[in-house]
Amino acid sequence: MNNIFTVVTLDFVIQLVGFTVAFSLQTEKFYDLTGSCTFILMAQASLRWRTKQHFRRMLLSTMVTVWAARLGIFLFYRVVTEGGDKRFTKVKTKPVVFLLYWMVQGVWILVTSAPMLIVNSEKQNAPINSRDYIGFAIWIFGLLFEVTADFQKLLFRSNPDNAGNFINTGLWSISRHPNYFGEILLWVGIFIIASSDLYGWKWICILSPAFVYYLLNYVSGIPLLERSGLKRYGDMPAYKNYINNVPVLVPFIGKT
Repeated sequence: MNNIFTVVTLDFVIQLVGFTVAFSLQTEKFYDLTGSCTFILMAQASLRWRTKQHFRRMLLSTMVTVWAARLGIFLFYRVVTEGGDKRFTKVKTKPVVFLLYWMVQGVWILVTSAPMLIVNSEKQNAPINSRDYIGFAIWIFGLLFEVTADFQKLLFRSNPDNAGNFINTGLWSISRHPNYFGEILLWVGIFIIASSDLYGWKWICILSPAFVYYLLNYVSGIPLLERSGLKRYGDMPAYKNYINNVPVLVPFIGKT
């Protein structure tokens, strides 16, 4: 428990330092990058809790590190090229509200990485089994789905001919938010891998993929983008047809 308390402290200290610098400079450009770096630091720090390593610990820590590094670089590139993040336009001048955003990021990091932290804290880990293979396959699929969706949208936006239009090609033709679908899937995969080492109260780790789903589906992800889409493209018949026929999250079978 002391080890977990240490990384929890590390998590929120990093967010506090990040907020202090960001508020002083009145910028939000390294908000997401700070979150990704925190994930990486917690993954690598928790991996070193035990001198005798187990493959599952190394696997989970590597998976989280790879995901966080990719996402952090992508989001930082996007916020720099786009000149800012609209989520923070009105809040970065309000210290209490801006601080709350950073603390929520700390909670997101802690809850989401819980399966990895629990596995890395175990003195004895269960042998590698079918759950590890299934979870890893789901993680790979989710990561590739997310990366592909992000890349497709990046290419779409970089084409001047697409100015004023919305993306409805590639993975975006089967889901309005395919990147979020991939994100949720990869955390489900991580939880499945970790489940072999869960018992008693540690099954609370199921909150990790559930929290990611709730956050993206009801709080900061899909709701904001759907409102923005309606505001920008709501008068376009093609967009109305798009939102009426393409599932909001789960490809093919999800609700519109």
